[in-house]
Amino acid sequence: MSATLGKDLVGLEPLSREQIQLILDTAEPFKEVSERAIKKVPALRGKTIVNLFFEASTRTRISFEFAEKRLSADTVNVAVAASSVSKGETLVDTARNLEAMRIDMVVIRHGASGAAQFLGQRIRSNVINAGDGKHEHPTQGLLDMLTLRDRFGRLEGLKVAICGDILHSRVARSNIWGLTKLGAQVGVCGPATLLPRNVHELGVTILPRIEDAIQWADALNVLRLQLERMESGFLPSLREYNRVFGVTKERLARAPKDLLILHPGPMNRGVEIDSDVADGPHSVILPQVTNGVAVRMAVLYLLAGGSPDWANPGGGGE
Repeated sequence: MSATLGKDLVGLEPLSREQIQLILDTAEPFKEVSERAIKKVPALRGKTIVNLFFEASTRTRISFEFAEKRLSADTVNVAVAASSVSKGETLVDTARNLEAMRIDMVVIRHGASGAAQFLGQRIRSNVINAGDGKHEHPTQGLLDMLTLRDRFGRLEGLKVAICGDILHSRVARSNIWGLTKLGAQVGVCGPATLLPRNVHELGVTILPRIEDAIQWADALNVLRLQLERMESGFLPSLREYNRVFGVTKERLARAPKDLLILHPGPMNRGVEIDSDVADGPHSVILPQVTNGVAVRMAVLYLLAGGSPDWANPGGGGE
């Protein structure tokens, strides 16, 4: 168990500024591992990690699996739809049965807010939250911050506007907690129906129009509309949303400075973001994906008890 992060990573809200900074700093040397001819270091050799995903995922699941394998851990992916969960087995019973096989860590994505913390309190293995309901997605927040720090050289004083479906977004919450703790200013922009009640209590600036966000920010983190979590009444139509809140090349052309464009994926092109923006020169959407592997390597390494001052992971690989 790491004395620096604790047993589990369930969110960024419970972490201190120093703990968040530690993860970002630890991720830096892990970037180089992914650039090697042999993309592997022996840091977690002998550890067994279970990826337990109750919700669909592409980037997060594969990114965790890459991170685990590049650290030389043994990785097991549980297909929940084909497991005993489909027969009524509880989350805790599933995890305890896996733990009886002497696993070391569980990476969990679940539709219920608080599922990762609930599980972490009931099993001995380390638990990492890969997204729980509308609560948090801590590693996404961390990789977004690492990407911003890469491009600006700092987070302190940076203005970051999170745009889109804030209400249903666990990514937004992790970004708000993480960025504000590291001294950035955070704004939120979206339809009133997609902003949480009392969102201002999180210390953010409310930007009513996308034009306001573009004028105010150094970077836009554009979120997709989570239609799978919505019932009727949130929006008139997707076309209307794009007309009023879409991040378009024409709108960015009126910005007072060059804006950095982030998106956690998956993108709804032509809805919250146009293709010429997503694929344009100011987009760092693909570097976000690359940084996701390094951040997840750092989290796995630190929770396994890795030394936080370690700066050269494994020399020349295996």
